[in-house]
Amino acid sequence: MLNDIIIIEDETDLGNVISSYLKLRGFSVQWFKTATAALDYYAANPVNNKLVIVDVQLPDLNGFDLAAELVKINPNQPFFFLTAHNEKQDRLRGLKIGAIDYISKPFEIEELVLRIVNIINKFSPDPKAPAMAKAGYINLGDIRYQKDQLFVSMPDGKEISLTVREAEVLDHLAGHINQVVKKKDLLLALWGNDDYFNGKSLEVFISRLRRLFRASNQVSIENVYGLGYILKVDK
Repeated sequence: MLNDIIIIEDETDLGNVISSYLKLRGFSVQWFKTATAALDYYAANPVNNKLVIVDVQLPDLNGFDLAAELVKINPNQPFFFLTAHNEKQDRLRGLKIGAIDYISKPFEIEELVLRIVNIINKFSPDPKAPAMAKAGYINLGDIRYQKDQLFVSMPDGKEISLTVREAEVLDHLAGHINQVVKKKDLLLALWGNDDYFNGKSLEVFISRLRRLFRASNQVSIENVYGLGYILKVDK
């Protein structure tokens, strides 16, 4: 479970409010005002149970570039952005990097906490999950999906890491093998709404997974025009 939150926010008042409130709610929090300080800490503490909250406008490096550096260190790092901008291109850029979420300022602190709790719940073990999933993997045709380590083992033995959001999309599709999964249902399950930006983000992650599965003879993701997607697994 994610239990350590890293905040990179240069506004002293806002950073102090977020940090203090999250600590009162029982979270372990590390707050940094610069990208450089956050990167130094992150590189020295490569633990996988962190959630990173990144302000887009920082004094030494913009949040998009910082997030890209974090993903280089840990491709599975869950993170989301805080920003005063709500422009389409900025949101799409952040989502393409792999952001789980994108919160526009100003926001209610309780909204932020709810987003964090929802993310944590997604990474908590599901006691009702199938035994094979509990063991940490799912066999999909000639591909093995290592749920616990967020990578897939390809037919040639190559192991390829997934981002957190890629893994979430694959998880949902894998729960409905050879069945149509409505795009709207997928968006609501993972993003909480089916707006334009989240729809474009989903398309990016589907495209990444589809390219990945080109190396398989048994697994593919097909579009169902106007409806959604099918994870096809041949036996």
